[in-house]
Amino acid sequence: MSELSPDYFVLDTSSLILGHRGIPNFEGKVTEGKFFVPLQVIRKLKEMREKGLGEGRIGLNELSKLKEKGVEVTCPFDELDTRLDPDEAALKLASERGATLLTGDTTLKRIAESIGVQTELVSVGKKSKTRLRDFFDGETLSVHIKEGMKPMGKRGMPGDWEFVPLSEEKMSRKEVERIIGTILEEARASEESFIEIERPSSTIVQLEDIRTVITKPNFSEALEITAVKPVKKLELSDYNLPESLIRRLRREAEGILISGRPGAGKTTFAQSLAEFWVDHRNVIKTVEAPRDMQLSKGITRFSKRQGTREEIHDILLLSRPDFTIFDEMRHPEDFELYRDLRLAGVGMVGVIHSSTPLEAIQRFVGTLPFGEIPSVVDTVLFIEGGNVNRVLSLEMRVKVPHGLTERDLSRPVIVVSDFLTHEPIAELYAFGRRVFVVPIGEGRRQKGRDENIELSPSIEVRGTTLVFDFRRKAAGESVTAYIEGDQVFSGKVGKSGRIFLSFKKKSRFRRFLNAYKSGRLKFYRKY
Repeated sequence: MSELSPDYFVLDTSSLILGHRGIPNFEGKVTEGKFFVPLQVIRKLKEMREKGLGEGRIGLNELSKLKEKGVEVTCPFDELDTRLDPDEAALKLASERGATLLTGDTTLKRIAESIGVQTELVSVGKKSKTRLRDFFDGETLSVHIKEGMKPMGKRGMPGDWEFVPLSEEKMSRKEVERIIGTILEEARASEESFIEIERPSSTIVQLEDIRTVITKPNFSEALEITAVKPVKKLELSDYNLPESLIRRLRREAEGILISGRPGAGKTTFAQSLAEFWVDHRNVIKTVEAPRDMQLSKGITRFSKRQGTREEIHDILLLSRPDFTIFDEMRHPEDFELYRDLRLAGVGMVGVIHSSTPLEAIQRFVGTLPFGEIPSVVDTVLFIEGGNVNRVLSLEMRVKVPHGLTERDLSRPVIVVSDFLTHEPIAELYAFGRRVFVVPIGEGRRQKGRDENIELSPSIEVRGTTLVFDFRRKAAGESVTAYIEGDQVFSGKVGKSGRIFLSFKKKSRFRRFLNAYKSGRLKFYRKY
């Protein structure tokens, strides 16, 4: 190695990606020093950019920024050795020139120091706030940016939002690329942000509390950014759940599904449930893809993308959590992993997309043996408009399936019941090699409405409390309320002939009030 030249510096791939802001005493080095970049490093950055990877674009842009700042950067073409990878080339160049190696790779730093090459570690630079944050305010659920279109956003609360333009100006391709660049830079500069998945055609970034999905041509016809941010972090008490359901969630339920349509508030409820269990001294883990849940530090979060099914299985069994929350179950292997862990004795919560709670159960039919279903799933919570709309329980019985009459057709039947009313709403049974899912509650519920009496209470608004007055003659009667066919309340009329419904969430309050005013809120007295 030649005599040490402290004014000579070699930049490797990682240092260019991290940026000059992370170089210690950068201004002093610019004034006094000379910078070298191996050709292999430039080639690697070029290849990364051609594959659509953000690091390549950032690294090449950093070279341009260095030139703009008057930095003398030299690429020694005469020392090209195609047998060396970029890191080896940077190490060799620093050794031969007696230069200081600037790297963000701690492993390369240790190797360089072990052979006598002076190194300095490039850290993440000062965090810059991306323009993406400018589109968010206290009521914005998500931001949708696409080249050639006006930036749009969902404003409001889950289940009660409007899709509105956030600017009157259309976004050019350069503007969208600039925002993407700042997103990737901030993800690398912030300890609370990370790039979850990066492919040539798409990138998923967790930007602190903002989940960002970036798609590029030719996967999408144009550049697009979709960013989702939680508006409010709720506690389980904010959902006004019945005490019987809270008791089941705390002590009895071990195979839980949280279902609902996209954007209904499933992940928000899962977060509340996780924190509830932590408050009651339970060990909680999560499996996420991407890791976008907002949880306390005491909850360990695993990435399904970064670990194999076997690794996640082994780690969760050895770490012995009381409950594991599996966010965004979509693929067959997700259901298999859920099943394996549940049958191994791990309490499981799966977050799943479905239009009805019954459809969430049907997702497991064919994925696992029929007899295992009630052992794997015992409770289904359906989230709609940010609220727990319905709760179902599953149990296995031996009986004649609903709709059949012959006694010799008795067989194991999975009965799906409404947890609060204990009324069966569907049955699952095997006939030959097929599994049939037979709804029985919808017809029964409609029949019950025909036989029972519809009530027409008056309403009084007291802040965020709705007072429904049924008159004293209805005192003690059992009343069930529906909004467009979905049961939203069941209880008894008080001695004064009134029912008081208090709401902590304004969106739920508005939903009930608007449904009453439009005639969509129906009350029925049950016998």
